[in-house]
Amino acid sequence: MLLLAGGALRAFAVARARISGQIAANAEKRMVRQDLHRALLPTRLQRARLVGEDLHLAVDAVDVTEGLTARFSPLRLAAAISPFLIALAAAPASMIAAGIMLITLAPFGLAMALAGSAARRAADAQHQALSRLSGLFVDRVRTLPAILAFGAEARVAAHLGTASTDVARRTLAVLRIAFLSSAVLEFFAALSVALVAVYCGFSLLGLLPFPAPENLTLTRAFFVLALAPEFYLGMRRLAAAYHDKQTGEAALAAIAAERARMPAPVATQAIPSAATMLATRGLVLRHPEGAAITVPDADWRGPGFHAITGPTGAGKSSLLLALIGHVPVEQGTLARDGTPFAPGALNPAIGWAGQSVALVPGTLRDNLVMTDTPLDEAATLILLGRLGLGTMIGSRGGLDAPLDHRGSGLSGGERRRMGLARAILSGRPILLLDEPTADLDADTARAIRAILADQAARRLVIAATHDADLIAIAGSTCRLS
Repeated sequence: MLLLAGGALRAFAVARARISGQIAANAEKRMVRQDLHRALLPTRLQRARLVGEDLHLAVDAVDVTEGLTARFSPLRLAAAISPFLIALAAAPASMIAAGIMLITLAPFGLAMALAGSAARRAADAQHQALSRLSGLFVDRVRTLPAILAFGAEARVAAHLGTASTDVARRTLAVLRIAFLSSAVLEFFAALSVALVAVYCGFSLLGLLPFPAPENLTLTRAFFVLALAPEFYLGMRRLAAAYHDKQTGEAALAAIAAERARMPAPVATQAIPSAATMLATRGLVLRHPEGAAITVPDADWRGPGFHAITGPTGAGKSSLLLALIGHVPVEQGTLARDGTPFAPGALNPAIGWAGQSVALVPGTLRDNLVMTDTPLDEAATLILLGRLGLGTMIGSRGGLDAPLDHRGSGLSGGERRRMGLARAILSGRPILLLDEPTADLDADTARAIRAILADQAARRLVIAATHDADLIAIAGSTCRLS
């Protein structure tokens, strides 16, 4: 009955440890992922990272920490304490057997420490290789049409093949060390049990080559032999989860290293109730490992419409991104109503419409108003009609029509105008627009210029554009060269 009760108690403890560990791992992953997403999304350009690299960090790296929290951590304390408890339990029956167990523990600990340091280095190298492969793969998939157009399939495939081979090689290095550490553990576990068995057997038979140091009976010998396999059981379980520890710690180290590269969070300012004046003074922008972009001093007074012009590649989009804190400012100041502010500090007051429009799975309504503010449907339909989206909305069945994250069925111009409608419907006093009339037919571009002129009567509107007709209605022009 005691044996059955002990077995049931052990099974309950193991099951409870697994459940508790999984609950803790899920909570930890959720917290890390939420914190990481908020930090990664607005800082990718400043850190010069590929989308795939950040994707690997936010998804795969967080996932592999599960084993560390759910399996390794609950076993660590048990593995550290259980051998000494077993040796203490065996000592009254046989001090020599307890000593044999403890003696085999010392070289095992040294071997595991050496294997652990090697495993950590291999796991770090594997994580870096996986990050590079993920970044390359996602980036090449995004640019697949260009790759096919230029006939670069073989070169890209060779590049990805090299990265994949590097991942495979580093993964094998991690597994090799994991198998080695398991072999070390099994060797010392088997050695401990074998030495205890040999000592007990020879002692009972009176065949010890030295005077018996204790009076060992059959009952005591049987008790000690029953405990001997338990001495290494906790460490066996820990060794089974040791790979989870190494990969989890490597992932956490990579997350911490990336967080250290991120700029400090910017405290946002109160949203101004009316249009304001923004100014740049001696502004120099620089992408990581990129050329410096010198911005002429500008004063953008609201309400009003202001244009940023210049040749392609001069830095028009970068200037807009700098205002929202996505491109680092190397020197110079940004000011609101004469008071300097940090890039990104005015984001709660800014409605943004970039060249690339992010969509979320949901409905057209969800993608037009991404806040809890209720949508004025009548005014929204009027605006969408003026933007030339009325036919599209009607053909899809209204604002509650489903839309996936790719915007399936929407043309590039429709996506661009969806982003413009979202910025206008935000109700924010400052609008930053990147090429709002690009790639549109003449009638639609004319309608958008009229809409922007209307918005500029009560808001501060700043647009980067090549459109000469749009520049002509601007109150001021900032030209980059």
